[in-house]
Amino acid sequence: MTMKVRDVMPNAENTTNFDIVPESTTQVGNTLENLKSAVNGETGASAKYAAFARVAREQGYEQIARQFEATGAAEQIHIKLEVAEIQKVEPDYTAPAAPQVDVDELMTDTNLISGALGEIYETSDMYPSFIKVAQEEGEAGATLVFTRAKLAESVHAELYMDAYNNIDAPDDRAFYLCPVCGYIHKGDDFEKCPICFAPKAIFQQF
Repeated sequence: MTMKVRDVMPNAENTTNFDIVPESTTQVGNTLENLKSAVNGETGASAKYAAFARVAREQGYEQIARQFEATGAAEQIHIKLEVAEIQKVEPDYTAPAAPQVDVDELMTDTNLISGALGEIYETSDMYPSFIKVAQEEGEAGATLVFTRAKLAESVHAELYMDAYNNIDAPDDRAFYLCPVCGYIHKGDDFEKCPICFAPKAIFQQF
């Protein structure tokens, strides 16, 4: 299961799966407000995945624990990129602290579904909504950041569903995280990131 490498880097102009889902639930503001909203969302997701990783490891799912850790690290990349865009306007801005996550009664199989649902929301609703506004406002930097996050989140969702479907048939493959855009590849059968074209040599292994 991989995202195919195209001849040109995917973006909001040359890619056709950037439509916003019907009955969108995203509260949309201007680009600055949307960047802050994205940071809040990614911060919550990263904290949630750290908690899910602890639960998975305690329940004996080592590979899934590494997957949650890789995805949490990907969200931190998105936070860093979004904060940098905010700081162009508000230099003193800092990201919010990570919320506490109650791990009581959490189970790894439903944690994977929770992760997939969150990533699907971001890739099909939140980020397409924010990209549309950024394009309208001529915010090229934010458009790029939102676009790369949107593309990475869809892969995260796919990987979560793969882990859910194969929870009782794990393999020994590692996860590789692109430090530029947050894309994650399962296994070492790749040469570069299909989103930002970063080379395999700089990927972080989990």
